[in-house]
Amino acid sequence: MTSTQPVVTVASKTNNICMINRLQTTFAIFVSATLASTAGPIAFQNVRIFDGVQSLPASIVVIDHGQITAVGEHVAIPADAQIIDGTGKTLLPGLIDAHAHAHSANSLRAALLFGVTTELDMFCDLDSLNKMRHELKTEQRRTLADLRSAGILVTAPHGHGTEYGGNIPTLHSAEDAQAFVNARIAEGSDYIKIVYDNGSAYHITIPTLDEQTLAAVIHAAHARKKLAVVHIGTLQDAREAIEAGADGLAHLFEDHKPDPQFAKLVASRHAFVVPTLTVLRSVAGQSGGDALANDPNLGPFIAASDKAQLVRKFPWPAAKWLDYSFAEQTVRELKSAAVPILVGTDCPNPGTTHGASVHQELEFLVHAGLTPTEALAAATSVPARCFHLDDRGKIAPGKRADLLLVEGDPTKDILATRHILGVWKEGTELDRAIYRKKLATTKSDEPTSSPSTLNTQRSTGLVSDFENGKPTAQFGSGWEVSTDSLRGGSSTAEFRVIAGGAHDSKGSLEIKGIVDGGLPYAWAGAIFYPGPTPMSEADLSAKKELSFWAKGDGRTCNVMFFATSRGFAPATQTFTTGPEWKQYTFKIHDFDGMDGHDVIGIFFGAGQPAGKFVFQIDDVQFK
Repeated sequence: MTSTQPVVTVASKTNNICMINRLQTTFAIFVSATLASTAGPIAFQNVRIFDGVQSLPASIVVIDHGQITAVGEHVAIPADAQIIDGTGKTLLPGLIDAHAHAHSANSLRAALLFGVTTELDMFCDLDSLNKMRHELKTEQRRTLADLRSAGILVTAPHGHGTEYGGNIPTLHSAEDAQAFVNARIAEGSDYIKIVYDNGSAYHITIPTLDEQTLAAVIHAAHARKKLAVVHIGTLQDAREAIEAGADGLAHLFEDHKPDPQFAKLVASRHAFVVPTLTVLRSVAGQSGGDALANDPNLGPFIAASDKAQLVRKFPWPAAKWLDYSFAEQTVRELKSAAVPILVGTDCPNPGTTHGASVHQELEFLVHAGLTPTEALAAATSVPARCFHLDDRGKIAPGKRADLLLVEGDPTKDILATRHILGVWKEGTELDRAIYRKKLATTKSDEPTSSPSTLNTQRSTGLVSDFENGKPTAQFGSGWEVSTDSLRGGSSTAEFRVIAGGAHDSKGSLEIKGIVDGGLPYAWAGAIFYPGPTPMSEADLSAKKELSFWAKGDGRTCNVMFFATSRGFAPATQTFTTGPEWKQYTFKIHDFDGMDGHDVIGIFFGAGQPAGKFVFQIDDVQFK
C-alpha cells in the first residue's frame, strides 16, 4: 500500500518525474556519519540473547571485522576486545522492515537509528535507488540501514503506483509479462512487486491487472528465480494472488472476515504474509502513531517532521467500509496454520515513519496473537529466510554483526525493544547520542536538510505575477494542470493567463474546471513546482508565508503543500473567493507544522463538492 489516498498529480505528459521519487520520510537532521569508534573486536558478556528464533541464557557474543565470530557460554574472549556488560540486557539481530518505501539515505539513516538494519523497499524510482546503492558502497553505509528493493512495481495502465505522476512503465497484457519482468531485473530489482488491487475495498475504481496477467507476471518472476510479492486490497485479491502462485502478500485485508480456508490455502502454497498492521490501522482510522511519537524511549530520537507524519491519518473516508479487526483475526488464523508472518510497516504512509514504526508493528502483532518471541522472529530470522538474506537475521557465527541491544527482555515484554541501548551495523556502533543531541538543539525554523540536496529558491520570493501574458514562474519548474484522472476520476481542469489582475495589473492566471462527484477525494486545479524538475525538493525555509491575490465564483478552494517529509499526504488550507480581488496570506507553519525545507509542490484548486469552478490568482509569492 504505497498509498491509496488522494495525491495531487500532474496530468500533463511533461511531468517526467514520478512523485514517489521524492516521497520519503526525511530524517530532520542532515549530519555527517557519526560512529562510535571501535579499534578491534567486541565481546558482549553476560547478555541474554534472542538469536532470531529463540531466547538463549546469558552468554557471550564476540564480533570482529563486521561479523559474529563466536556465541556461547564459554567462548574465549580476545584479549584486545572491548567488553560490554550485558547484565539485564538482551542482544537481538538487527531488525528487518519487510515493507518500506525508502527514497533517500535519510530514510535509511532514520531506520538504523531505531535498530532497523535492513529495509526491504517495495517501490522506488531508479534514480533514487541507484543513489542509495552508491552510498551503501561507501563508508557511509555503516550509518545507513541496508537495502533491498523491488524497484519499479508491476501495475496496469493508470493502476496503483501511477497516481503520483511521471512515466511509470505499465503492463498491458500477459504476453508482455516476461519482457516486463526482464526489464525490471535489468534495472536492478531484487524481487518483483505486483499490484493486484482495483480499489473496491475503498469504494473507488482503479485499473488493475487481470488474473491471467497476474499469473503470467508471477511465472515470469519465477522463471528468473525472483520472488513475486503481491500488493492486495481485499480478501478476494489475496485468494487470487495466492492461487496464482504469489510467494508473498504485501498487506492483509480489512474488507471481509477471513474465510475458514484462507489460511490453509496460504500454508498449502508455502507463501508468506507481510500484514502491515501499522498502516492498516491508519487506513481504518485507528492510527496509533501519536503514542509512538510520545514514547519516552523513542520520541526523543524522532524528528519533528516524522512525528507530524506519525499522527496523520489517510485523508479519505475508507474507514467507514473497513474493519481492522478482520486483519487481526487473519493474523491469528495464519499463525495457527504456520504461515510465515513478517514485520512490515509500509512507511512513510500516514501514521508511520522509518525505523520507529517497526517497534509499533511488533506491538500490534503481539496484540493480534503472536507471542513476543514469534513477533521478534517476524522482524529477524523469518524475513531473512523468506527473502533469502542468508547472512543476517540470526545471532550465530558467520552472520553479519548487525545487532540491537535493549534493556530488559523483549521475549517477555515486546515493548522492551523500544529501550534501545545500542545499534551496530557491520560491527560498528552508531552514536545515537549525537543524533539525539542535534534533534534537541535544532530549531524548527532552521533548514534541516543538506543544502547540497535541496534547491534554494530565489531571494525575492516572487513566484508569478503573470505580467508577460504567460504562465511562467520566477523560479522552479513552473505550473501544470493537476486532476484526479490518474486516480480513476473524471475531474477536469485548465488554466490560462487572461487580461486583468490585482491592482489593475496586466494579467492573472485563470484556473477553471469541473470536479467530478464519483470519488470521495476528487480534485482539479493547477500545481506549482518550486524545484528544478516536477516533484523535486526546494528549500523554502527562509520564507515564512505564502501570499497571493484571488477572486472567483464564490466557491471554497484549496491550497495544498506537498513535502518530502510528509510522505504522501498534503497539508491543506482553504480560501473562499468572491467577485473582488482579495489578498490571502498563509503562514507555512500553519500547513500542519511544515517548516518549508523540502517543498515539492503547491496546489491551487477545488475538491468536493462536485461541480464547476473558476477563479483567478495573481502575485503569488513567498515572504
